[in-house]
Amino acid sequence: MNFIIRLLVTAGVAFLLSKYFLSGVHIASFGTAIVFAIVLAILNIFIKPILSILGLPLTIITFGLFSFVINALIILLAGYFVTGMSVDGFWWALIFSICLSVVTSLLNSLFTSKD
Repeated sequence: MNFIIRLLVTAGVAFLLSKYFLSGVHIASFGTAIVFAIVLAILNIFIKPILSILGLPLTIITFGLFSFVINALIILLAGYFVTGMSVDGFWWALIFSICLSVVTSLLNSLFTSKD
């Protein structure tokens, strides 16, 4: 149940961010945003650990900032697989990944229990 809630939150945030604030990210509908969130979750499970291990030296050298580049690459890859979702370039993907990370982190901290 928690996964479904996080998936819907991610899809909603992605859709609203792209629709109203980021002109370089285009998501056709909320349904497309849900598909994007599912593909993003799958890529984060399977591809992101491989990229993180390969990019570990750069992540250490840049004090963790290279992880934003890895997130941008995952978003570009998800945009490639999802019809109806496109990102105009790497910089838009980087900005989108930073915004998505900040907003989902804030929402997760609001909705997680303090037990």
